[in-house]
Amino acid sequence: MSGIAAMRLVEERKSWRKDHPFGFIAKPAKKPDGTLDLFNWECAIPGRKDTIWDGGLYKLRMIFKDDFPSTPPKCRFEPPLFHPNVYPSGTVCLSLLDEGKDWKPAITIKQLLLGIQDLLDAPNQEDPAQADAFQVYVQNKQEYEKRVKRQAIQFSEDIVRKQLMGD
Repeated sequence: MSGIAAMRLVEERKSWRKDHPFGFIAKPAKKPDGTLDLFNWECAIPGRKDTIWDGGLYKLRMIFKDDFPSTPPKCRFEPPLFHPNVYPSGTVCLSLLDEGKDWKPAITIKQLLLGIQDLLDAPNQEDPAQADAFQVYVQNKQEYEKRVKRQAIQFSEDIVRKQLMGD
C-alpha cells in the first residue's frame, strides 16, 4: 500500500511546485542522509490578510501514513498555536482531517492547507480541542484577539520563512 501513498505524494509535490497559493510553503522534509522523506512534510500557512492572524506564518508538519490517501495526514502546528481547534500538542482538529467525517482521498495538500488557513480565522465552536483558547474565545473576544496578534508577531513571516528555507 505504501507504493500507492508514495506515488500520490510524488504527484502532490509536482502539483504543488507548479501551482500553490501565495505565501504558503509545503515540502517534504529531508532525512539525515539528505534524501526526501515524502511521508513527512514541512509546511507553513500565512495568516489571511486583514485578519488578526495577518503577518504571521505558522509552521505545520504533515505526517502521512502508508495507507494515504485512504486515511488523512496528521497535521500539527510546531510550536502549538493558541486556537480553539488546535490541541495542546499542536494537532489540528478539523473535519477535513477526520476519516470519520469529511476526509476524502481526493483532497489535496493544497486544499488541506487552505482549509486550515480558513479555520484559523473562523474557529469551529462545536468542536473545541484546547480548553484555554476556547474559553477566552467565547468569553473575552478582545483578549483572544490580543493573544492571537501577539502570536502573529512571534511567528512573523520573515522569521519563519528564513527558518524553513534554511537561510
